[in-house]
Amino acid sequence: MVPGHGVSAQTGSSKYTITSDKTTYKDGDKITVRLQSTGSTTFKGFLLQAREVGSAVTLGSFTVTSGPAQLLSCGQRPNSAVSHSSAVKKTAITATWTASVSKAPKPIEFRATFVQSYSTFWVSLSSPKLSYSGVLPNIKSISVVTTAPVVSSSSELDLSITAGCGVSKVCFSQPLKCDPAVDPTCHFMSASVSAPANGSEALFEMKGPAKGYLSFGFSQDQTMGNDDIYICVLGTDGLVRVQHAFSTGKQKPNPLPLGNVSKVMGSFQNGVISCSFSSKNPISTQRSLTGFDTPYYLLYAYGPTNNGEIIFHTDSFSSSNKLLISEPQTVGDSEMPQSIKAHGSLMLIAWMTTASLGMMVARYLKGMAKAHIHFGKAVWFLAHVSLMSLTVIVTAIAFIVIFSYAGDWSGGAHPVLGCLVTILAFIQPLGALFRCGPDHRMRFVFNWLHMLNALVIKVLAVAAIFTGLLLFDQSEDQVLVKVMGGFVGWEAAFYLCFELYSRCRHKGNLLPHASSRNVCQTIPLTLLVVFSLGNLAFLVAMLVEIAEA
Repeated sequence: MVPGHGVSAQTGSSKYTITSDKTTYKDGDKITVRLQSTGSTTFKGFLLQAREVGSAVTLGSFTVTSGPAQLLSCGQRPNSAVSHSSAVKKTAITATWTASVSKAPKPIEFRATFVQSYSTFWVSLSSPKLSYSGVLPNIKSISVVTTAPVVSSSSELDLSITAGCGVSKVCFSQPLKCDPAVDPTCHFMSASVSAPANGSEALFEMKGPAKGYLSFGFSQDQTMGNDDIYICVLGTDGLVRVQHAFSTGKQKPNPLPLGNVSKVMGSFQNGVISCSFSSKNPISTQRSLTGFDTPYYLLYAYGPTNNGEIIFHTDSFSSSNKLLISEPQTVGDSEMPQSIKAHGSLMLIAWMTTASLGMMVARYLKGMAKAHIHFGKAVWFLAHVSLMSLTVIVTAIAFIVIFSYAGDWSGGAHPVLGCLVTILAFIQPLGALFRCGPDHRMRFVFNWLHMLNALVIKVLAVAAIFTGLLLFDQSEDQVLVKVMGGFVGWEAAFYLCFELYSRCRHKGNLLPHASSRNVCQTIPLTLLVVFSLGNLAFLVAMLVEIAEA
């Protein structure tokens, strides 16, 4: 109940009182509690709780009767505290407390902190005691381990954790602003930071449907890898345990010591995992070791387990921006940035469509279209130059888009492959501009270099696309990667068909029968049309997946 203002509380007498309209209580009683200042004194902030005498555990729940006040959840108990909702000066606040009792009821008291100004406040003032007047209850106990990461799976442990979102804590959810208490599909995580005398402490809470685990992490980017993560795992014994780990990306996270983790609570009920704990551990990523005053992206993932061990997540999402968990706010999951979608779409258009068609035209349709001339050039040559020029232009645009978005070198294989593709793609037309004539004795050198460079670019482009899709699509089924694999198989099959056609044409030219030559002449157009239609089908499928990501 100590404000984190960096100064000590007042120790002298105060001009504030806490009163109630009853002197006894029993389960279900509704008791009116009033916070009052005397004379001309006012207060700007306050925090009110009900506790058993000598205990720090909150009891019962409040409803606000009057004044600028809001309900909070303390100790994971919903509406177990009342606090200010604005800093306007107040002289009185009234709230109604609905009593609940512990297994062994004791006298209770109302405790309140009053904040007169930022540096002047009184902590945990108490009301007159209320004695218990009911019969001894028979309530099933809830086993909660508060100093070790083993948590009861009792169905009575209910973590209603949305109170205080944007006011006293950071809340991160999918869908945005969902409440797991009423929405069974809601995945929710919150963080609040306090500053006790021995260092900052963060309270983390999670709740959501999962078959094995929930997890969240701190990251320097929006993809998994080199992240500080915490995992709430449902064990084979039905208990929820907290784990600390370092994410390496696609592989199983490396376990880390729990360190300074305490106050662990959790439950598993109707397929929903709930978990909360406090941590004083610094945040550790590959690039930094910091406290809670450094901005990070928040990552959230959930999935199944195998014999109590986590396996690849079912789904994941990240915050749209870096944020400080010490600054209360409500955060939604991020959509895939449009710049990344544009980069991927442009590269797929360039290297799945225009480049593939341009290379096939040059290699397999040259002989058939030599006699067709437009603007003084063979039709096949004009088609090849147009398609490959468009490929280079689209590649350059995609390259500029992603570098403008990232603003830095992101690391990994994908950017290396992408840069190589872009550089070699520019070299290809430059070399063609300075080629020697068709009848020059060294023309074969250009032909071989031009062909080999095209082959290298194509292989690197396919590798770059696969590595990019692995970064883009982090779902378990990897739909985009599978569709790309199907496209590669489709293209390889048609290269084989064109090679067979090429041999057919060569033999047909040696045959005296014109019918044989005519058959071989019609095959390439048919193959090209079928390949183009299939190519477009694969491309459209991938573009739709990217648009919906």
